[in-house]
Amino acid sequence: MQQQEKLIFDGRHTPQNISSYSFSFGAVFGVCLAIGYYSETFPQLGIFFSALALFHELEYMMTALFKPDIVSLDAFLLNNGNQYNIAHAAGITEFLIELYCFPTLKYIRFIRYIGFIIMVIGQLVRSLAMWYAKSNFSHKIAYHKRQDHVLVTTGIYAFMRHPSYFGFYWWAVGTQILLCNPICLSGFLYVLHRFFKDRIEEEEPLLIEFFGKDYIEYKKKTPTYIPLID
Repeated sequence: MQQQEKLIFDGRHTPQNISSYSFSFGAVFGVCLAIGYYSETFPQLGIFFSALALFHELEYMMTALFKPDIVSLDAFLLNNGNQYNIAHAAGITEFLIELYCFPTLKYIRFIRYIGFIIMVIGQLVRSLAMWYAKSNFSHKIAYHKRQDHVLVTTGIYAFMRHPSYFGFYWWAVGTQILLCNPICLSGFLYVLHRFFKDRIEEEEPLLIEFFGKDYIEYKKKTPTYIPLID
C-alpha cells in the first residue's frame, strides 16, 4: 500500500504541521517584537502582532499539554470565527488610518503603556486558567459531564470565576488601548461584554447541574471581574 504523502499546511494534525505552525508563530513573534522595540513610527503595531502570535501559540501549547489525546490544529484557534478576524482587521485598519490622519493620537505613551500592561495581565490570567484547569479546560461549552470532569477552585480559580474569559476579555481590550484605537475599543467592549454574558449565562446552569451546591457556593463567593457580568 502506497504511503500517503505528508504535506505541510494541509489541515492534518501531523508533526510537520505542528512544527510549521509553531515556527511561523515564533517567527512572527520575534520579527514583530523587534519592530515594536526599534520602530519609531508604529512600535505598538509590532507589539500587537507579537501578542497575537503568542496568544495563538499558547492556546495550542496548553491544550496539547493537558489534552494530548484529542488536541488538533483547531487548538491554534486560527479558525476562531469571522467576527474574530473582522475585529482584528478593523483594529489594524483604524490604527493605520488614524496614524495617517491624527498621528499624535498614536504617540501617547501613557495610554500605550496602560494597554500593554492590561494585555499582559489578560494573557497571563488566561494561560494560568488553562494551566490550573488542565484537562477540565475546553474551548467549547461542555453540555455533558465527563467522568473525569471536576470543579476547579484552586490557583487562579480561587480568586475569580471564569478566569479564561477574564483573560481573553482584558487581553482583547488591552490590544485596542495599546493601539490607541478609541472606535474599536468601544466596539470591543460592547461585543466582548455581549459574548461573554451570553456564554456565561448558558454555561453556568450546566455547571450547577454538574456540581450542584458546590458550584452555587463557589459562584456566590467568586466574582468574574468582567464589567457588568456578575
